[in-house]
Amino acid sequence: MAFMKTYKGRYKIKKPEKYSGDHTQVIYRSYWEKFAFMWCENQSQIKSWCSEETVIPYISAVDNKAHRYFVDLKIKTSDNRTILVEIKPKKQTKPPAGKRKTKRYITESLEYVRNQCKWKAAQEYCLDRGWEFQIWTEDTLRQMGMKV
Repeated sequence: MAFMKTYKGRYKIKKPEKYSGDHTQVIYRSYWEKFAFMWCENQSQIKSWCSEETVIPYISAVDNKAHRYFVDLKIKTSDNRTILVEIKPKKQTKPPAGKRKTKRYITESLEYVRNQCKWKAAQEYCLDRGWEFQIWTEDTLRQMGMKV
């Protein structure tokens, strides 16, 4: 039986005073999320942050049903900005390429449409509150000094 490596795990908060939520139940779903959590804890300009504590309702164009979007990060800065962040591979922020009739293309297309619906709902949610919505890719994380 082959050992399958996982990129998910429980994140141990080192500065619980900065985490706004249950700091004992923080889960990362990718190494990029884990690096972003560590970055949030170590940035002096971040007053507080939390992961998957903000839930935004949205309608998916894939099935035309209501769903809930758990945003990866909510960050409050020392200059009173609130930023909601989605962490995704750059590839998932663009329409899929490749042969249109393959199972992979169809799966990636459906995921792309779902993400677009989530992100539109998040942008509207933020606009209503005077917040910002950002999508961080591997390029973003590298520019922020994270080794990804």
